[in-house]
Amino acid sequence: MKRILLAATLAAAPVLALALAEPAVIYDMGGKFDKSFNQAGYNGAEKWKKETGRSYLEFEISNPAQREQAQRRMAERGANPIVGIGFSQGSAAEKVAKDFPKTQFVVIDAEVKLPNVQSIVFKEHEGSFLVGVMAAMASKTGKLGFIGGMDIPLIRKFACGFEQGAKYARPAAQVTTNMTGTTPQAWNDPARGAELAKSQFAAGVDVVFAAAGGTGLGVYQAAKDAGKLAIGVDSNQNHLHPGTMLTSMVKRVDVAVYTAFKTVTPGLTTLGLKEGGVDVAIDENNAKLVTTEMKQRVDAARADIISGKIKVIDFTVANTCK
Repeated sequence: MKRILLAATLAAAPVLALALAEPAVIYDMGGKFDKSFNQAGYNGAEKWKKETGRSYLEFEISNPAQREQAQRRMAERGANPIVGIGFSQGSAAEKVAKDFPKTQFVVIDAEVKLPNVQSIVFKEHEGSFLVGVMAAMASKTGKLGFIGGMDIPLIRKFACGFEQGAKYARPAAQVTTNMTGTTPQAWNDPARGAELAKSQFAAGVDVVFAAAGGTGLGVYQAAKDAGKLAIGVDSNQNHLHPGTMLTSMVKRVDVAVYTAFKTVTPGLTTLGLKEGGVDVAIDENNAKLVTTEMKQRVDAARADIISGKIKVIDFTVANTCK
């Protein structure tokens, strides 16, 4: 039902119907097989390909200068629409979309105000609130950790939601936050992620949430090695280390890309818990870790956030977590 609601939200009018041109997707730093954000987009593109029998163009960014180059090259080749994954694609899309007004562009995680661009953003703070509730309830020490990738407001948004959820469930909970770096390389540094996780574990943290792209893989491995719990992000990462992964904060980039390949809705589209754009992942890989009480508490919190009874602070708007 949530996937249907999300697809309906993304496909709402006014819509620019797509001709039979090849669509294109441009992945950001970390690569399409990062098992996280980019890979969720890849999965959406592959689902579209399987259902339609058609092909699409793709490109993986390895340095910042390639964002505009890739979008421009795709437009010159006649790709339509062109989907850029990641907030850093926004400025490039703004430039290229102006030069190709008849081409439709979609940017995920950034807003570009042009008539041929759809901007899709998510309420990551809402989904992070729910995993914060789960982390606080699962923790034995009351000490939780958050490890982000690049230190930007978007990742602070995850951290802020996580802390709010943790303290909602357990007011005395303590959250330690570390960011991996200040450059795009922070998304693809598993060794540094493992190092930060080990430091947090040494200080008493026993549940860690990573929102760090490929860097998170190092965090999860460190948690497994130390006998601690970890929380995945963007894609459902529960299968990576069953018994270690408490849950994952899923962000439906896959549905966003899949729907964008079919139709483009110019303007801003915002997806939260209500639209099924974010949520927690519970499956056979983490079922034994999720207690009935935990699930009930999460279900209640989800309902209260959707109804407005619980108002989760959005760091990117408030610039604070208080």
